[in-house]
Amino acid sequence: MPIPILMYHNIAPVPRELKRWRSLYVHPRSFARQMALLRRLGYTGLSMDAAMPYLRGERQGRIVAITLDDGYADNLANALPVLQRHGFSATCYAVSGALGRYNDWDDAKLGVRKPMMDAAQLRAWHAGGMEVGAHTRTHPRLRQCDDTRLRDEIAGNKAELEDLLGAPVTQFCYPYGDHDERVVAATREAGYAAATTVQRGRARSGGDLWRLPRVAVARSHILPQFAWRALTGYEDRHG
Repeated sequence: MPIPILMYHNIAPVPRELKRWRSLYVHPRSFARQMALLRRLGYTGLSMDAAMPYLRGERQGRIVAITLDDGYADNLANALPVLQRHGFSATCYAVSGALGRYNDWDDAKLGVRKPMMDAAQLRAWHAGGMEVGAHTRTHPRLRQCDDTRLRDEIAGNKAELEDLLGAPVTQFCYPYGDHDERVVAATREAGYAAATTVQRGRARSGGDLWRLPRVAVARSHILPQFAWRALTGYEDRHG
């Protein structure tokens, strides 16, 4: 069965001062309705690590993987309680160099500084039954990095997060979806079990675990659109 890997960023109301990319925000009420719908339809929301047996083709079932990029503080405040209420787990891909700071890779373009989880908040996310994945140290475009910086961003990110959490970090997400053969090789060499992209579509059991597609969830998606995109072949056809 195709496996939807949902991609979120901010779970919060859209800031009034936001200039662009308002689609990166999903209102907490919308997120709650989406998770409730999945539960009613018999789906279980899983972190990437928990979804690995399904992605490897070792298990089958009605599952959806849930991912949140960057590590924003609103994920802890607004997404965690909803996920826990439904018995779901999810993966938050953290930028280790931005903990306790803000989105300095795109704040100038957006016109807003979005608070990131600090170390204590990231530990609280993990202690709440959620997974922490890696999203590099500084959120660069990885294809533009030389070999030394590439290793630092990918392997260094893993080491920093594992030291912080005292737990393995096995999942990676390419910033901007930016990757090529060299970047994928560095990701595998760093010891990650899988990596996600921004390629549209649902994952397939037994597919390439280091180039996993996802289903982006946007602010404008009403509930039927969410279900159509996540649970049918719509995104597969448009990938």
